[in-house]
Amino acid sequence: WVGVPTADVALLCATFFVRMFAITAGYHRYFSHRTYKTSRAFQFLFALVGTTSIQKGPLWWAAGHRRHHQYSDLPGDMHSPREGFRYSHYGWIFDERWERTEIERVRDLARFPELVWLNDWHAIPPLILSVLLYAVAGWSGLVWGMGISTVVLWHLTYSINSLAHVWGKRRYPTSDTSRNNFILALLTMGEGWHNNHHHFPISARQGFFWWEIDLTYYGL
Repeated sequence: WVGVPTADVALLCATFFVRMFAITAGYHRYFSHRTYKTSRAFQFLFALVGTTSIQKGPLWWAAGHRRHHQYSDLPGDMHSPREGFRYSHYGWIFDERWERTEIERVRDLARFPELVWLNDWHAIPPLILSVLLYAVAGWSGLVWGMGISTVVLWHLTYSINSLAHVWGKRRYPTSDTSRNNFILALLTMGEGWHNNHHHFPISARQGFFWWEIDLTYYGL
């Protein structure tokens, strides 16, 4: 319908990697695990860009991920692979049990009113980004820069919940089924070193050895 313009494929790559970094470095390593410190302004920037990924707000995401680590692969885990691959990949998103933001798990984040506002109105930033992409590049920019980019971003993010618990190697005998996967690590900017992460979740670095490429950590 819109073709495959080179400029719009480049736009796809840009919106994908910027938002993936906001999810991996912001939503995951900062908001969920507080593995490093940053300024309040940069904290807000991470949250703002993260919401454009259409994965709900930073408090909801962080609370859910903290739940995942508490009950990893056990009853109470939002996306355990023991519930089946489809459920762990995307089925959990439609499960009404996980709709509420568990504020009690993110009291440290809820003290910032700007984060609470973004969490409540998380649909606004992606709408603004969509309008900007359409204004700059028309329908093709919207399709490639927002539509296709977001779908790819979704599935690669969800692959850590599903594939990274069934496909790969286990260096550490953690109590869950987390695994390290080189391919997933490349595609998700370092999140594929999932067994490393479950072994030491408070580390900002997930690739522990020089050959374990962790683009998010290099960016930080």
